[in-house]
Amino acid sequence: MRTLFSASVFALAAIATTASAQAEVELSGNVALTTDYHWRGVTQSNQDLAVQGGFDLATDSGFYAGVWASSVDFAAVSDASDTDTNLEVDFYAGYAGEFGEGFGFDVGVINYQYPDSDDADLDFTEVYAGISKSAGIADFGATGYYDFDNETFYLDTSAGLAFSEQFSASVGVGKYLDGFDEYTNYNIGGTFSVEGFDLDLRWYDNDSDGADDNIVFSIAKSL
Repeated sequence: MRTLFSASVFALAAIATTASAQAEVELSGNVALTTDYHWRGVTQSNQDLAVQGGFDLATDSGFYAGVWASSVDFAAVSDASDTDTNLEVDFYAGYAGEFGEGFGFDVGVINYQYPDSDDADLDFTEVYAGISKSAGIADFGATGYYDFDNETFYLDTSAGLAFSEQFSASVGVGKYLDGFDEYTNYNIGGTFSVEGFDLDLRWYDNDSDGADDNIVFSIAKSL
């Protein structure tokens, strides 16, 4: 959920506000395989394969909720290297809508759980608020996240271009404005959709000490 959430928070907003008129509630799912699970410019799977998937429940009034899970390996994360947790499960809920001409908003809460982390206290909760703007083939967005447990504030910004129904490109820049050494991370890549699958190739990097950049390939499918 972490990587997909920051990249698709406004996609969820679109789902929530365009749910089928014939039904008050819409259920959807997703599965993905990625060569490296990145979250805010840092590997969560020790630069190895990760399997991911989740379910979303959206209402035509704008409220939504969901659950998402991914395999993890924190061996490369210094402050969690003493844990052998292999699973992340995220629960989230929020409200999304539109205002003005081409503007969208999204507010909610997300809880990150690591059920097999034994005695390590890795669980935490964030609240978020975001705004987006659609202008023809271009989309822009910014979302702020506040972590109550670690008392951090993170700002994520993104811009995307849809060149066709099959191909789009996007760039993201995120920064911890408070906490976690206030590092900045970057990503840029493209997504090609074919036969119901989304193929994404993306470069990640951040400016923290000792960080390694990485190119990640992901295959995702909506259910």
